[in-house]
Amino acid sequence: MKAAVYCGDKTFRVEETNSVAPAAGEVQIDVAYCGICGTDLHVYLGHMDGRVGTNRTIGHEMSGRVAALGDGVSEFAIGQKVVVRPLKPCGSCPACNRGHAHICQNLKFLGLDSDGAFQEKWNVPAFTLHALPEDMSLQHAALIEPLAVACHDVARGGVKPHEDVLVIGGGPIGMLIALVAKAAGGKVTISEINPHRLEIAKELGFNTINPAETNAAEAVMAATGGKGADVLFEVTGVQAGVDLMTDAAATRARVVMVAIHAKAPQVDLFQFFWREIEMFGARVYEPQDYDKAISLIAQGSIPCDTLITDTRPLDDISSAFAKLNGNPKAMKTLIKTSGTEL
Repeated sequence: MKAAVYCGDKTFRVEETNSVAPAAGEVQIDVAYCGICGTDLHVYLGHMDGRVGTNRTIGHEMSGRVAALGDGVSEFAIGQKVVVRPLKPCGSCPACNRGHAHICQNLKFLGLDSDGAFQEKWNVPAFTLHALPEDMSLQHAALIEPLAVACHDVARGGVKPHEDVLVIGGGPIGMLIALVAKAAGGKVTISEINPHRLEIAKELGFNTINPAETNAAEAVMAATGGKGADVLFEVTGVQAGVDLMTDAAATRARVVMVAIHAKAPQVDLFQFFWREIEMFGARVYEPQDYDKAISLIAQGSIPCDTLITDTRPLDDISSAFAKLNGNPKAMKTLIKTSGTEL
């Protein structure tokens, strides 16, 4: 089988390797598609060599079919369409014991801390799998992992029907958050400086603000009758986004911190006191977030074809990463890991 191995210095090596039968409690998957996410780009740029090393197959935004079952696995069938929730908690730390295994204090992330899905066959623990409807496109299903992130974010924010929602940052995750918040009944505005992403947001029916051209906080206040946004999602990872999340917040607004900031931002805590704002952290997902993501795609609530802007074969993975890096027009690039339709 073929596998793409990250070698460091913006380089992947596609090599032939022997597949290994799944161990007890594992499932082997014929991987169909695997998306490139922001974390994968950080790996490609060498920012995570200390964690992943320079001889690892990465990738986790995947879809595929069950190829083989390890001993003791009976809940899945050969040929079944599945996706992987790539979290391996320890099961015994304080977070796990309190029911928060998704933020386990010793969490292992499949595709970063162990080999991932940029390969034709992938062995994973059976407990990480979610079954898919047979009529679901495996290309569309490769969006379930990032969509589950968005489902978790929106659940943390508790978006309710008719609430004013501001998504600060219209990249892939921001756009998915906007779509999930809209499905929850929110009135969603996206703040974004990239004109291509703004066009996509408008095509999808969202109100938009370009903070490079207008005062975004004033625009939100004007649109909400001076109230501000009830729920805000900070998805930019930059100081300007953090400033906007307090400037545009309503009294008792709920702010969800989604982005990972390279350095600690300055936060206007006075506004949290003055307006009784609440802030929620949001990291990865729980099983129910995957179930919700699968349901949204099955219902046709997510415009997958609009969000998938490129699909490349596994042999072209290096050029796919190079093309995606810094590309202002890209949303989601998929790597087709199998040479045939599964």
